[in-house]
Amino acid sequence: MWTSIEDSLCELGESPFWHPEERALYWLDIPGRAALRTRGDIGSPEAKVERWALSTEPGCMAPARSGGLVIALRDGIYRARKWGGELVAMARVEHDVSTMRFNDGKCDALGRFWAGSINEAKDRANAALYCLDARSNTGISPTITQMANQATTANGLAFSPDARTLYWADTPAHVVRAWDWDAEGNSLSHARVFQQFDAKPEGWSPDSLLRYGGRPDGATVDAEGHYWVAMFEGAQLLRFSPSGQQVAAVPVPVQCPTMPCFGGDDLKTLFVTSGRKGRPAAEIEQRPASGTVISMRVETPGLPVNFFED
Repeated sequence: MWTSIEDSLCELGESPFWHPEERALYWLDIPGRAALRTRGDIGSPEAKVERWALSTEPGCMAPARSGGLVIALRDGIYRARKWGGELVAMARVEHDVSTMRFNDGKCDALGRFWAGSINEAKDRANAALYCLDARSNTGISPTITQMANQATTANGLAFSPDARTLYWADTPAHVVRAWDWDAEGNSLSHARVFQQFDAKPEGWSPDSLLRYGGRPDGATVDAEGHYWVAMFEGAQLLRFSPSGQQVAAVPVPVQCPTMPCFGGDDLKTLFVTSGRKGRPAAEIEQRPASGTVISMRVETPGLPVNFFED
């Protein structure tokens, strides 16, 4: 049974994570240029949602071990020592900010922050995946490295529980790729297609008779190593085994789910952000939860969020 978090409405919600120390859900509104978080027990009378206005579009964020957040904005990756605090630039990449910005990302288990970019014009596959290593125990200054490329919209980033596989999606191409990943050395090899989805049929609309399962947006991995991906415009989440077998299709009450994450004290609450920006009025009327954060209980727990180390 899906429920919506009260006052969670966004134009395009993204990058949710559960903060175990604060017992709070964090997420972003990309076009709304805001970070959001819950305060108090979700669903209780005293619960509320706090919003932090940002200077430009945030693509992704992660909690930091020493406090605060790391946030990828349009033009670079920034560090905030506290909620609402000063944003200090940590790294920038050479992309044209008039058409390119950061999008989906998260931290790996070793505390490095990964963020992919998006070509908003969608005229060529020049988006890339970057990794920022700012760990103080490395003895070197923060470094940002391009790890993968040839995408149009970076999405679906996730890491297997054993830190041997990295997943990364290109939304317009309807593809999720996988790599063998040496986490300690941080190298990728054996690139392959993990899932290739059917393209959107010409003339498709949510109320047409044409079938369309959506395209891969944000993703997460559960404790069993299964890959959960939000299918934008498909009104569903799909769950795949590590071998690539689809084991579940979970309908959602929004046409455009954007990213799942696991939370709650037992990590058995599945939270999903969603979008409503640019959607037809009839769709919003039929699916009023569009743009909110929805949640439901699941049997298999997720993995705890990875913290940024600096």
